[in-house]
Amino acid sequence: MTEVNEVPEGASRGGDGAGAEPLLKLRGIDKHFGPVQALYGVNLDLPAGQVTGLCGDNGAGKSVLTRTIAGAHQPDGGQIYFEGRPVHIRSTRDASALGIETVYQDLALADNLDIVQNMFLGRELLSYGLLDEDSMELQAADTLSTLRVTTVRSIRQPVASLSGGQRQSVAVAKAVMWNSKLVLLDEPTAALGVVQTRQVLDLIKRLRDRGLAVMVISHNLNDVFEVADRIAVLYLGRMVAEGPTADFDRQSVVEYMTTGTASGRPYESAGAASGQG
Repeated sequence: MTEVNEVPEGASRGGDGAGAEPLLKLRGIDKHFGPVQALYGVNLDLPAGQVTGLCGDNGAGKSVLTRTIAGAHQPDGGQIYFEGRPVHIRSTRDASALGIETVYQDLALADNLDIVQNMFLGRELLSYGLLDEDSMELQAADTLSTLRVTTVRSIRQPVASLSGGQRQSVAVAKAVMWNSKLVLLDEPTAALGVVQTRQVLDLIKRLRDRGLAVMVISHNLNDVFEVADRIAVLYLGRMVAEGPTADFDRQSVVEYMTTGTASGRPYESAGAASGQG
């Protein structure tokens, strides 16, 4: 697991740590839909082996930013860097080819299919023109085992029979099975009970411990502070704060989310001050 770099008191948050290049880096990302500007010059770093919590009120631009990283939207300005090189993510297929997978809040699972069928949906393995059921079962079981997802009764049980936490676990396992490097999780604990939320948060920590970059979009600040190594806050389409979790408390995050400032002081990211950062 990559260690979180401590920031000296008074130093600006939101830089690249002690020189380590973030897995994904956004610089100056703009996005508009007709006359409506959704993102304004957004800078964001997503380091490997760390969880970044993306916070913001409704309408802040979290979903637009997530879909831009995932390739569902194309930015109107700015540059995306992946593993230190500029990239153009024109589709979700482009994002997947880079190793970027997204688990949206609706999970996009088919209730009438079993766990294995869901994990390979659209990417089925074939042998001599037929479905290679044995290989798919082995790979699905191995992925679930590696992530220590032990609550499912059988990998052949229908997804419709799973609890909310189990469904979330299957959706995450599906995302990381394809040599993923960055996983985007949209409200992964929404509408889950206490036990199910604990299962999902532990799963997020295991993704981090495997060296993946993880971005968690959540309104639940308790969950964010438990799993996030870094926090980024959007306010009306602008990135108003970004840095190590230790630099924030719940009150400051709420202030950034609701006013764009904390204690009356606007936040200036290192990336904004230095172009690419």
